[in-house]
Amino acid sequence: MRRLRYNVAVSLDGFIARPGGEYDWIVMDPTVDFAALFREFDTLVMGRRTFDNLRAQGADAPAFGMKLVVVSRTLTATDYPGAVVFHGDISQQIAALKEEAGKDIWLFGGGVLFRSLLDAGLVDSVELAVMPILLGEGRPVLPPGADSGPLRLSGSRILPSGIALLSYEVPAARGRRGE
Repeated sequence: MRRLRYNVAVSLDGFIARPGGEYDWIVMDPTVDFAALFREFDTLVMGRRTFDNLRAQGADAPAFGMKLVVVSRTLTATDYPGAVVFHGDISQQIAALKEEAGKDIWLFGGGVLFRSLLDAGLVDSVELAVMPILLGEGRPVLPPGADSGPLRLSGSRILPSGIALLSYEVPAARGRRGE
């Protein structure tokens, strides 16, 4: 089964974007091999706001060579032919996506989508690139909700820029899958 990995940059105070969705605060570290990271995935999953922010800044996820899945209550497939649009029972659709053959799935953003998929027991790992900055306000890495239970540290590394890369496995048997 494919793994759903929440891989995201986060500020020291727990935000993944400024209040308006901007991510201009993310430190670029030349030691990060983005090409190698992208090769680990063949599908990007993101919420509508993340999708809109990327498009506004000129990014084109299909150009990364990945299938793009946008979770939205309002977007239709005809609005953006390069994307697959999920709406309705998102948990069931993501579970089906994980059953398909392929590489891991990158849960690219945002926090609300992460919260819903974590609550559904579908997130396999949380991979944070903790930036050496305090934003003071913004969009949280995880909106309020139920306690996830303890995560298991599976990797850590400090980059020359001060970025801390932290990887945590989400225990498979948390009693929430299938509820």
